[in-house]
Amino acid sequence: MNNFSQHLDRAFSYFLHNELSLLSIFLFVSLTIFLFSWLLEPRRLINGILFTIFGLTFLAWFAVLIFSQKNPTLTYIFGSIAIAIMFGIIFLVLFSWVFFLWNAYFVWKYESHTLPNLLTLFIGLGMIFIWIIERIGLLSHMPEWLNLILSASIFIAIYLAIVMYNFLINLLLYQFVPRHYKQDYLIVLGAGLIQGRKVSRLLGARIDRAIAFSNKQYDKGKKRPKIIMSGGQGSDEKVSEAYAMKEYAIEHGMPSEFILLEDKSRNTQQNMAFSKRIAIEDFGSDKFKAKFFTNNYHLLRAGLYAKIAGLKANGVGATTRLYFLPNAIIREFAGVFVMHKKRHFIIIGLIAVFFIVQAVIILLGNAKWRMI
Repeated sequence: MNNFSQHLDRAFSYFLHNELSLLSIFLFVSLTIFLFSWLLEPRRLINGILFTIFGLTFLAWFAVLIFSQKNPTLTYIFGSIAIAIMFGIIFLVLFSWVFFLWNAYFVWKYESHTLPNLLTLFIGLGMIFIWIIERIGLLSHMPEWLNLILSASIFIAIYLAIVMYNFLINLLLYQFVPRHYKQDYLIVLGAGLIQGRKVSRLLGARIDRAIAFSNKQYDKGKKRPKIIMSGGQGSDEKVSEAYAMKEYAIEHGMPSEFILLEDKSRNTQQNMAFSKRIAIEDFGSDKFKAKFFTNNYHLLRAGLYAKIAGLKANGVGATTRLYFLPNAIIREFAGVFVMHKKRHFIIIGLIAVFFIVQAVIILLGNAKWRMI
């Protein structure tokens, strides 16, 4: 029996050693692929998938490394942390409706009561509604074929959750793109003005971040970059956003000769396209280096629009009040989702068709059984 235990222990050690070697190779390969893709073009959405593959590989490698040490204390600590994280995720999922309603309260208290600002309220109330339907057993009294069709919504929700997760990972990664203080132009994206003329706190944060970047680059002994204020005039605004942004920047110490105005754009895509045109005219070619500035939650979608416009520029994000982030990030996810709506609708359509076909088969089978 003792010999059997020794053989089993030796075999397990051999397995762990080989597993660790294979995982080490895969870990290095996955990290290399991710870094190559992200550093080459951080605006690729596939970067989130590549980072997730690397992250899961690292967790597997670390787990095998811990077990290979045959140290009961390390194994206990690692197992306890893993269990705590698992229960933490389950808790967050089950009680996420509390978070959404809590966030909705602060947005309602401090922000305008517009429809986009009520997204977290609608999501929280929707989750409660679904929970009530499940508790009273309403779905259990429906025909099997109808329940099957409704089951498609679960798989669609899972798909949307995966897409949302990938968006969040990419949004987080995009915050850490290298700054490179050697820019020719800093493009500040406009936002709505208060009372038709005054720069809001949110827009001011973008301008402040651009001015700080400009000063830091100049302090490093490099040339001072020009700032392109980008934003047209809305129907309820007395001046263009670009003009109001220029006034704000001058008041905060930015020399006026280093400010250019792009005052025709109506949306983020036009911000990028029109600002690129102004930079080319001012620089004399398209070989300039640029950064764009917006709020951190808007960074990724703005980067995708810059990519569409052919603007070789990555973003720098200004901080946003924490209570505002959940609502804003959900809006950004919706915007990015719509940008790739064709691909998403095809996948969602295939899921729906699969379950509808199953439901039709059940209906035909029931009809045939009644005829017999």
